Amino acid sequence: MFYQLIPQKFLYFQNFHYTIKDKDTLVDLAVYFKVGYYHLTLANPGIDPWVPPVNQKIVIPKKILIPEEFLNPSQSIVINLAEKRLYYFKNQYFFVAPIGIGVEGSLPPLGVYTIIDKKEKPHWYPPPSIRKEDPSLPEVVPPGPENPMGDYALYLSRGLYAIHGTNKIYSIGRRTTHGCFRLYPEHIKFLYENVPVGTLVKIVYEPYKIAFQNGKIYLQVYPDFEKRIRNPFLYIFQKIEKLSETKRVNFQIDLFELEKALKNQDGNLYSVGEIK
Repeated sequence: MFYQLIPQKFLYFQNFHYTIKDKDTLVDLAVYFKVGYYHLTLANPGIDPWVPPVNQKIVIPKKILIPEEFLNPSQSIVINLAEKRLYYFKNQYFFVAPIGIGVEGSLPPLGVYTIIDKKEKPHWYPPPSIRKEDPSLPEVVPPGPENPMGDYALYLSRGLYAIHGTNKIYSIGRRTTHGCFRLYPEHIKFLYENVPVGTLVKIVYEPYKIAFQNGKIYLQVYPDFEKRIRNPFLYIFQKIEKLSETKRVNFQIDLFELEKALKNQDGNLYSVGEIK
C-alpha cells in the first residue's frame, strides 16, 4: 500500500466512475471501494446514500493533493481532521487512508504527538466519561467483535488518543468517535506492521489544500465543519502568496474557478490559477 513520492508532484491517483446497481447504497460502496463515506457523499451531491438511482453513474473519489507542508524528509504521520484522512510518509514513499474522527467537541488538540506504544488485539478500557454515557459498559472490553478498537492500536503520547481499527467499518469517514481515529481493518494492519514506536504524528485541520504543479495552482477543498476559518478566500490567497514567495514565482488567480471550488466544497481538484 506504499506509493512512491515523486519530486515536484503533489497530485496522486485518479477518480473513476461506477454505475449504481440494484440494492447498492453509498454506505456499502464506501466500504467496498475503501473510501470514506464522507468523501463519497461529497463527491456525489444530491445522491440519496441509501437509495441511489439504479444506473446512475457516480464518482469514486480517489484523487488527492498532498501539500508540501505535509511532507517530512524522514518519517511521520499527518492526520488532517478537516479532510478525514491520514497520511504516513516514510523515506520517499507514502500511505493514505480515510479515517473516522471525533464527534463535535471531541477532536484532539492540534499539534505534534508521538507513537508511544502498539498493540495487537488490544483491550479497551472505557474512560469514565464514556462509562458515564453508557453505565452498562464494563471496566474493560477484551479483544473480539465487541471491542471498538478492532485488531490493532497505535497509542499517542498525549491524552487517551489512539489510531486503531474498528468493529464498525461503516463509521469510516464519519464523526463517530470520542477523539480517536478509526481505520478500515486492512489499513490499520498495514500501519501496525510498518509504523515504529517513536514515529511523530502531526494533527492538523486544513480544509484548503494547495499545490503548484506543472505551472498551475491546484486547490482541493473540504467543508470547514468546525468553522475555524472566517474568510476562506483571503486565507487561500495568503497561502498561495506565501507559497509563491517561497518558490520565487509570480501567479495569477482564476477567480471563477476559485469561487466554484469554494462553493462546491466537494473534495475535487480545481485548477485555480497559473504560475508566471
